[in-house]
Amino acid sequence: MNILVIEDEKKVADFIAKGLQEIGFLVHIATSAAAAERLISKHVYDVIILDIMLPDKDGFTVLRSLREDGVDAKVLMLTALDQLESKVRGLNLGADDYLTKPFDFEELSARINALLRRGRYEQKEVLTAGDVVLDKTTQRVTRAGKLIELTHREFMLLEYLLLHKNEVVTRTMIAQHVWNLGFETGTNVIDVYINYLRRKIDYGFSTRLIRTVRNRGYMLQDE
Repeated sequence: MNILVIEDEKKVADFIAKGLQEIGFLVHIATSAAAAERLISKHVYDVIILDIMLPDKDGFTVLRSLREDGVDAKVLMLTALDQLESKVRGLNLGADDYLTKPFDFEELSARINALLRRGRYEQKEVLTAGDVVLDKTTQRVTRAGKLIELTHREFMLLEYLLLHKNEVVTRTMIAQHVWNLGFETGTNVIDVYINYLRRKIDYGFSTRLIRTVRNRGYMLQDE
């Protein structure tokens, strides 16, 4: 899951980003509305954490622009203003939740997870394709009942492929969502990790699930 933190206080932004990265999210930081707009034009975010007090535009203006442009990411607004009027205004403009500073990281994390469970972001804890089973709660992967040992990056790559099974995913998409990069790395690291994953998931089994789609990318095809 990709999260954008729009917060001009660097210490606060770094604190939020570090905590979210530690629990498995991919995080970008924007310290102004202009920087946020540039990132949003290049990336798809699942959640946007939006501070109201920004140096170039207020958060309400940013939120209005997001919704007018059709950005459907869940938006959690942050503010030092614990005023009902501000909360109502943000919610009416399309915010999904509101959190007043100062806050505990545990509460922020819980609110983000609640947002991700809503609507199209509802998360499955167990992902499958054919006889491959990935359990996000236990971090276990099996195929035909056999335990498959994966590194953290291999696990993230397999999870992404399973979330998009039967769909072509490009190298750029993988770079963004698994390596937290907005572009291809210029190396063959993605191809290398696909091969690592193939050796563990496909080799030795009668049906191979991970396909190369020429000139496009990869597909994990359900049996």
